[in-house]
Amino acid sequence: MFKLKHNKKSKEKKTEQVDKATEKKITKISFNVLAIFCIVMFCFSITPKGFQNDTFYTIKIGQLIRESGIDYQDHFSWHNLPYMYPHWLYDVAMSLIYDFMGGYTGLYISTIVLCIMLGILLYITNKKICKNDLFSFLLTIGQMMVMQPYIAARAQLVTFILFVLTIFVIEKFLEKPKIRHAIELVIIPIIIANIHSAVWPFYFILFMPYIGEYLVRLIIDLHIPYKVYNFYLKHEIKRTNEKLKKVKKTEVNNYQAYLVKLNKKIEENNSKYEKYLVRENDRRKNPYKLKIERNDNTKWLILIAIICVLTGLLTPIKDMPYTYTYRIMQGNTTKEISEHLPLVLIEEKYLLIPLAVTIALLIFTKAKIRLRDLFFVGGLTLLALMTRRQLSMFALFGGFVIARLLSEVIDMYDKNGSEEMIKYMTSVLGEIITVILIFVISYRAYKPIANDVYVSKKSYPVEACKWIKENLDYKNIKLFNDYNYGSYLLFEDIPVFIDSRCDLYTPEFNGTYDKDDNKYDGKDIFSDYINISSIGTYYEDKFEEYGIDYIITKSGSKLKMLISKDYNYDEIYKDKNFVIYQRLNVKKSE
Repeated sequence: MFKLKHNKKSKEKKTEQVDKATEKKITKISFNVLAIFCIVMFCFSITPKGFQNDTFYTIKIGQLIRESGIDYQDHFSWHNLPYMYPHWLYDVAMSLIYDFMGGYTGLYISTIVLCIMLGILLYITNKKICKNDLFSFLLTIGQMMVMQPYIAARAQLVTFILFVLTIFVIEKFLEKPKIRHAIELVIIPIIIANIHSAVWPFYFILFMPYIGEYLVRLIIDLHIPYKVYNFYLKHEIKRTNEKLKKVKKTEVNNYQAYLVKLNKKIEENNSKYEKYLVRENDRRKNPYKLKIERNDNTKWLILIAIICVLTGLLTPIKDMPYTYTYRIMQGNTTKEISEHLPLVLIEEKYLLIPLAVTIALLIFTKAKIRLRDLFFVGGLTLLALMTRRQLSMFALFGGFVIARLLSEVIDMYDKNGSEEMIKYMTSVLGEIITVILIFVISYRAYKPIANDVYVSKKSYPVEACKWIKENLDYKNIKLFNDYNYGSYLLFEDIPVFIDSRCDLYTPEFNGTYDKDDNKYDGKDIFSDYINISSIGTYYEDKFEEYGIDYIITKSGSKLKMLISKDYNYDEIYKDKNFVIYQRLNVKKSE
């Protein structure tokens, strides 16, 4: 009778456990569906309609490659320069979307899709790292909010997705190394080398924190001081025994006493080492603030990274994946283009806030940081301080560090709090409140850009281009233009002085390396443009050197104020935003 009652209770208990597990699983699925829906809504709201200048040359270069292939020559400026097509594959893809999938609308939709892919992948990766669905969702919304200025129809958006995917695959591989994950890690840099070769070296930076942590732990586990000291003692015993055979009888006792002393030191060293191992094991189980883990799967990750070094060769643009970053750093474009300039830390709340949160969590809580995460935070902070464009990388990967820390704090102080909140959010009322809240946030983000047009007439000379094509022999003139809208001019088939392909107009890219002078011997058109537009040099001298026929500039530019008073320049066109001058008495350069 007792056994029957016991078995009945046992079955009821098992049934109850199964029911709870099923309920938990359903709740988890419901929350994931809710989270992804909200992320999709938010990502749509932050995707800008207006295109940046890079989008225009992307379309034209893609069309050119489809028609003529890659000939390593620029066809859009009138300088007759060599060009390496550093993101040729992306250019081709965007040109296909533009030509066959709705023009500007197709590009806008593709940007929305890529933004949503980035948001969803961030959520999945955050879940993988911090094991907390609620916080992963909240953090993803925060990360995408920071990423809003970097969402554009540019190659960088694709590389953001590929970099986040890299972290996800690395985490999966370290958990359980599979051939499939290794293949994925080899394929990703091949895509990056062809999509956006300029950032190809950054792929290997993502491996470094994992490899660095492994090597530090490996060195610690070698116990070098103990082994070196033991080696010295054993060598000294061996040397003393050899001497003992040759010494006089009167000195034998001294050498034997010395041998006893050496053997005693070995025993003491071994005893200290055993005690050290006990303490070290205790520290590993409960470290103070810094966790240094050793995952032996990392040795295979190192092998994969070495193999991936060769992937830069699998591209038609020669050595660009290997040399682009070095060449661009050699030039002066990093000192003039805003996104390449160092950031002022006090002005960057999106960097200061996560840094402050990380430091506060480590100081005021019992949270512990992994060495790999410390490497991530330190390296990304340094990169962001060097150039403001790397703030996007800090938002993406620094978020993973904060995710792991906050998850640990939540589990430590309120383990069931997240589960209760998730249960509430997946109830009918909770879902309604969550969707409304994210809708309000999304609406506030979307409202400022809702009435934007694809091509802003304030930023790009839309009407001026129509006038040029109707009134000038535009294919055969030498037009001086500004950097920020040169890409739109070439999109309209008007040859340009300069555009936002800054590398093209520097000697590091359009010239060859002169070993005797230890520099590149190409044309420094970029510097000439900077000096002309900022009135750092006398514009007429440079215009004569280049044989400039016409000048298009913004109505409020410094150059316009000077040229408007120069009798050698005739104003032939003007609208609200742009003005065109004809240069009289032109002496053509050879």
